[in-house]
Amino acid sequence: MLTRKELAKRIDHTLLGPTASKEGVKKLCKEAVQYAVASVCVNPCHAELAKSCLGDSDVLLCVVVGFPHGMSTKETKAFEAQKAIAAGADELDMVINVAALKEGDYEYVEDDIRAVCSAAEKAPKPVAVKVILELALLSEEEKIAGAILTKSAGAQFVKTSTGFASGGATVEDVALLRKTVGKEMGVKAAGGIRDAATAQAMVDAGASRIGASRTVEILDSIE
Repeated sequence: MLTRKELAKRIDHTLLGPTASKEGVKKLCKEAVQYAVASVCVNPCHAELAKSCLGDSDVLLCVVVGFPHGMSTKETKAFEAQKAIAAGADELDMVINVAALKEGDYEYVEDDIRAVCSAAEKAPKPVAVKVILELALLSEEEKIAGAILTKSAGAQFVKTSTGFASGGATVEDVALLRKTVGKEMGVKAAGGIRDAATAQAMVDAGASRIGASRTVEILDSIE
């Protein structure tokens, strides 16, 4: 069982809804610093504000790309990644083109991911790319294919969900991703993680990072 401090270091404290406000982002960052989480995860329009609020803390800035449906072009995603990096992003959570994956257009999916990875590689500092597969919409075969393409394209993490589809992370999906990508890549579980027991179960299944909007409630429940 992870301690409160250990779990905090695995959490991306998240505010991504369509009504996310500047005040909400400020509160998010204040909580992130207070609880010493891994990162805050915000929309591109809030990247500069979040970076300013985090100051010289150790909390990383994660910015989403192609969020939440992943249906913009690879060129658009690459540009969005570049802008996020210029605003101070340390990590990028990008959404794949789910339809392309389901259609079996693996070349498109890999090129899409690689476009963002290439933008990250050109950054003046290390920038990790987490690739959101939106597993609730995929068959097991598609989940495995998506994870393999993510690894092949050079991303650092594979991620379960946006939190805006029909379902979020499951223990079974996290275990499948971990089995597929091996030990060297990160696996992020996100979507529907609302308590410490669920977060712990995801870690036990192989998650190295947890996406959560109820971070304070989760961590405060741990003695």
